[in-house]
This record gives sequence, C-alpha cells and structure tokens, in this order.
Amino acid sequence: MHLSILLTLHALWVTVCHAVQHYPSTWGHYDVCKSQIYTDEGLTWDYMACQPEATDMTKYLKVRLDPPNITCGDPPETYCALENPYMCNNECDASTEELAHPPELMFDFEGRNPTTFWQSTSWKKYPKPLLVNITLSWNKTIELTDDIVITFESGRPELMILEKSLDYGRSWQPYQFYATDCLEAFKMEPKTVHDLTQGTLLDIICTEEYSRGYVWKNDKTVRFEIKDRFALFAGPRLHNVASLYGQLDTTKNLRDFFTITDLRIRLLRPATGATVVDEHNLSRYFYAISDIKVQGRCKCNLHANSCVFDKEKLSCECEHNTTGPDCGRCKKNYQGRAWSVGSYLPIPKGTANICIPNNLGPVNCECFGHSNRCSYIELLNSVICVSCKHNTRGQHCQLCKLGYYRNATAELDDENVCIDCNCNPFGSDSDHCNGTGFCKCKEGTTGAKCDVCLPGYIWDNGCKSRVCDNELLRCQNGGVCHNNLRCHCPTGYTGLLCEKQKCEKEPGGCSGSNSGQNVLTPPHYYLLLLLLAALLQGVCCHLTL
Repeated sequence: MHLSILLTLHALWVTVCHAVQHYPSTWGHYDVCKSQIYTDEGLTWDYMACQPEATDMTKYLKVRLDPPNITCGDPPETYCALENPYMCNNECDASTEELAHPPELMFDFEGRNPTTFWQSTSWKKYPKPLLVNITLSWNKTIELTDDIVITFESGRPELMILEKSLDYGRSWQPYQFYATDCLEAFKMEPKTVHDLTQGTLLDIICTEEYSRGYVWKNDKTVRFEIKDRFALFAGPRLHNVASLYGQLDTTKNLRDFFTITDLRIRLLRPATGATVVDEHNLSRYFYAISDIKVQGRCKCNLHANSCVFDKEKLSCECEHNTTGPDCGRCKKNYQGRAWSVGSYLPIPKGTANICIPNNLGPVNCECFGHSNRCSYIELLNSVICVSCKHNTRGQHCQLCKLGYYRNATAELDDENVCIDCNCNPFGSDSDHCNGTGFCKCKEGTTGAKCDVCLPGYIWDNGCKSRVCDNELLRCQNGGVCHNNLRCHCPTGYTGLLCEKQKCEKEPGGCSGSNSGQNVLTPPHYYLLLLLLAALLQGVCCHLTL
C-alpha cells in the first residue's frame, strides 16, 4: 500500500475527533465536544462525540519484569558478542551508571551514542529455558493508534509472544506469536499480516517474519502491525469517511481489538544464530531491548476531549454528563436513559449520547426489550429494570450475565445480544469470559476458549505438563513414555523418569548384604519351608500317639 494512503488512514484513525490533552502534545487544540448554536429557543449547546489525541503512551506506563532479578549487573557479568564468540569485552555492572542496563532504558530518548538498552542476565542455566516477562501497565484503558515496535540490541528472540489485557492484568489474550518455526513452536501455520483479509483482520497469527536467521546486524525490530490491520478494515471506505465512521460505530469487536490496559512481552528463547547452542560460551545468549514504542490515546468512550496525568494516573476529563475513569457511566441524577458510548458520526446522523437528567416515571423504564418491568430505587435515585431476559442483566438490561459476553454484531435490543462464553471446562478456570469472549485459562492453556496448549504442555482433559518424549526426555531403565505425560516404569523402578530403584526407599538402600540387613535368597527361603514342614509333622505325630 502506498505511503500516502497509509498516512491518510493513520490520520483518519488518529483524528476522528481531535481534542487537546493535558499531557504534552504537538497536535494542537481541537475542541469539538460541544459548540454553541442558535435555535428558536435561543443560544444553546450542540454536543458532539470527542476523544483525546494520540501520543507516546510509554511516558505514562509502569514496567514490571518477571523474574524481578533477571536484569544483568548484580553480580557484574561479562558478555560475548553473538556474532563473534571471541569478542567478550561487554560488561554489565548495576553499581556503575555507564555499565548498568536497567529497565527504564527501554523507554528513554533514542538518539544517544552509544545506544542505551535494558539487558537480561545471560543463559547461564542452559538447558533450562531463559524466560522473561516484560509487563507494561497504564492502570487505564487506552486505544492503540500505531504499530507496536520493539527494538532489540542482542538479536531478535527466536521465540516470543505479545499479549494484551483488558482487565488490568487479571487475564491475558495473545496478540501475536513470533517464532523461527511456527509449526514446531506453537503448532500454527506461519503467516504475515499481508495474508489477512477484511474477514480475518482480527485473527491471532504466528509470524516468522521477525525471527529468522542471522538478524542481529541489520534487522532489530519486532512489530505488531496496527496500521496494516486498520487499512484492511477501512478498505474501499477510505474514500467515504461517513461510511468509515458508521462502521466504527457498529464494530465493537474491532474497537476492543485495539483497546488495552496492559501489554506483556513474553521472551521464550533468545537469539542463538545457530541450530546448536554453544554450551561452553553461554554468555553469548541473552535479551537486550533498546526501545519500545506504543502510540495511542486514553479511551474515553467518545465522551472527553482531554486526558490528564495526575498522581501517576491517567484519567479522562469527561463531558456529556458522564463520569468515571473512562467516562463509562452517567453522573448522578443524569440517568434518565441508559449510558451509551458516543458516536463517531457527526450530528445529525450520529449522536454524542449525552446523559440526560432523571425523569422518574414509567416512560423512562428503558430495558431494551429484555424486560417490561422496572422499579424506582430511592436510595440510588434511579430506575432499575427487573427480571432481565435473554441472558442480560444490569440497570437497563444492557449488560450480559456471567458466562455470556456481548455480541458485537447485534444491537442492544436484539434477543441474541449476549452469547454463551462456551469456555472449555477442562482448560478454563471458570465458565466466565471477558467482553471479547476470551476465557480465563488455566496454566499451560491458551486460546479464546482455553482449548489450546502452550509449548511444553499436551492436552489430556486440560493441558498437562509434558514429562517425557522419545527424543529429549527419555524414560530411563527401560521405562516407556505414555502420551508424553508419564513414564510407565518396569518392576523395581520408580520416579518421574524411572530413574530410581524402589529399594532406595528401604533402610540401607540397595547395597545388599553390606547394608546390615539379612536378605533371604531363594535357596534359604525353600530350606526354611522344609524345616517348618518337618517340625509341623513331628508335632502332629506326637499328638496322635
């Protein structure tokens, strides 16, 4: 796609409704949340949808590493170059500023010479995997507006997963898988974003594009392509802005796809540059990241044109009588109708969905057709729908019951507005899912319905840790690997891999007569039986006489 078209698309995505932000910005001031108009009744306000501008969101995040002691330098360590194992003059020392590589260097100003970067400890515990989780948290819902770009200094990882959370890190969904061999690593066919179509633009794919070959010299970046996916969505509507905005209004699943509260980078295997790891020089293998770019805006549900960063926290400055961190509900005494997100379309085709004052009467019993009964709750000073049907719940039957999630293709008054989560009972923690239909998976399990195993696990009424196989984790002493889950041991052996003799649990172990225990051999055993039989025969004879 031509650069000019991409830039136009990006401008559309970023400037649906421009507005000022209180955090630093270079876009200027576009206040379109409301304007004064003249009517027959005089001067009044005309409310419109609005949203904050896009900006560099790395200025407002908090970063967490797991394990927390994975950063190099404590104790000091010397590293070798990946491309030259004899060049070992790179030192990391957390106590010396010029030799330290703390996590904040992933987000500092790029342009310094030499480049600054975060660096992990080396792979000194090989063959145990070198695993690192880098979690970026905003404590606020944000919308991504540009590609996520991660720049590596040590060579791009051979295995990596980018994940997102919509519930502040309580549950995670994969955004994209990265591998040198997708089939081997994740049991997925390799694809690129250019293999996607309008109908598959929200698919989770595994790509080999950023993990192949000797990549540390020139190709250092790993991307998650936001702009290309949005370009697929825009398609022919690029030249019809009203149609594009109309589609944005009705495609909740698309908006949710680009919405996050947290990002997690899961580094599973560092760059090695070869098929065999040099076990005699493990200081060549580590992770190093010089820059992470995340461009986006505060999500305010089209009810705010500014976002403030105060006391280490982002929050929307809500208009339209809305309130909450994301302007996600009506203010007290402005609940005359159910809250709703604003519209991308300008008036008269669209609406800002401003919250209106309470008018407590039967006429305002709005339940979207899922109930014909409502009740006024004096304590809450609002009208509440009673006995919501069609798997809905909430003040206006506008939410889905636990175990169901919102059907993005259905209107709020549709009987099929709530869809069964259909979580796999063996792979998920419960039958509940989040707003996009993703279930909360047990350890080792992934996928929207928690029915796919992560590397190192195998399905057996849930994902069980792989114990053995026929190549790397062989069962010992003649044991047989069964379904990669357990070793069937021959008589006399036990243990996870049949590595122990059963007699090791007994007093004296397996040392035979030297152990001080008199073990009867088969001949001794039969001799004892003969003596016992003769003794019994003599007793019987004596009694007969």
